[in-house]
Amino acid sequence: MAGDQKPPSAGGPDDVPSGAGQGWTALSYLIAGMLVWGFIGWLVDGWLETGGIATGIGIVLGMAGGVVLVIRNLGTPK
Repeated sequence: MAGDQKPPSAGGPDDVPSGAGQGWTALSYLIAGMLVWGFIGWLVDGWLETGGIATGIGIVLGMAGGVVLVIRNLGTPK
């Protein structure tokens, strides 16, 4: 019946995306982490003149942080 249908979710902060939404969320965490921490590493390279070492370290740290966020937010069902 029409009265038995569940209303759509309001999209609160505790909602976990399903299907392709989880994939896009995970991908965005990884790319954003690489870009943000890579940029911070690039700034440190310009400041300390380390020749790209800090940029590489920043990208690796950003990837690790992205993985941690994916596991924390999408890895365990609530």
